[in-house]
Amino acid sequence: MIILTLCFSSAALFAGENSFPSLKSPSGVFRIVFYNVENLFDTVNEPDRNDDAFTPSGERRWNSYRLDNKLNNLYKALAAAGGWRLPSVIGLCEVENKYVLEKLVNETGFAGAGFEIIHRNSADSRGIDVAVLYRSDDFVVLDTLFKVIRFPFDSLATTRDILYVKGIAGAKDTVHFFVNHWTSRWGGQAATEPYRNYTASVLRSLADSVFRINPRASIIIMGDFNDEPEDISLRLYLGARFDYDQSVPGKLYNLSHSKKGKVSGTLKFQGEWFLFDQFIVSGSLMDGRGGLKTCPLSAKIFSADFLLTTDNIWFGYKPFRTYEGFRHTGGFSDHLPVILDLWW
Repeated sequence: MIILTLCFSSAALFAGENSFPSLKSPSGVFRIVFYNVENLFDTVNEPDRNDDAFTPSGERRWNSYRLDNKLNNLYKALAAAGGWRLPSVIGLCEVENKYVLEKLVNETGFAGAGFEIIHRNSADSRGIDVAVLYRSDDFVVLDTLFKVIRFPFDSLATTRDILYVKGIAGAKDTVHFFVNHWTSRWGGQAATEPYRNYTASVLRSLADSVFRINPRASIIIMGDFNDEPEDISLRLYLGARFDYDQSVPGKLYNLSHSKKGKVSGTLKFQGEWFLFDQFIVSGSLMDGRGGLKTCPLSAKIFSADFLLTTDNIWFGYKPFRTYEGFRHTGGFSDHLPVILDLWW
């Protein structure tokens, strides 16, 4: 609730005194969490997927005990990110299959909370996918789509689907979610940039198809984009803007930028923080004229102390991972979760 209070008291900092005409104290809050859970594999070797390292005989010595420990850690992280109640919708990436998601919602503290699963195996060579968990008492699913990405310039490359979910949030308004995990920078940022740019153009076309039906549609895009908010994939190909003071329906606005504090990103590589995990929303959610609302300050990185560990090489802190190299440390992920609040 602190973030919401800041949104109301500081709206003029972002949009001018009169740009949020209908902001009031919220009567309800709908919290969304996105989390790259880093290699949430089961322990079974799939012959057509590159998952050999995450088996009992593989390099990681991945077994049922370590899997259960990771699942309980993820529950702890996601429950804590929910604040005073469990999140309404959770977007995930780097999950191998529905089996590990079923274990997460049925065999951890989530058991009995009424979480449902949206997932499909993608063509990704490692077998890692995007997924959505949602509380059935707070979100009613109307439609889903798994958009397969095929690169016209590289017919052999595979990647994760874009997951689209349409539903009713908090028994109030229709919301359109897009969950993403774009091509990594493995092999170099410049060499892999065309893959992310192309995926961004596909996502933009999907968002535009929603806008054509309803220019005031409430769209929420979340994911690990493997690019930062100012990179051209997000800024030009997707068209995610930062001019919040001019937010209009039919446009997309990136709420994840210039985050300062104990951590300045969602993952750390060679001493530098990167903000790859982001929330992007449609302008109608910020102009104050609809039912559901949000504002720039309602998006934040969840950096609880238990998700961090001391960085003995590059100083400061870094995410507390499940492995350091091939050494099992029993942590959470190499990414931090991100949070977005909606209210009405």
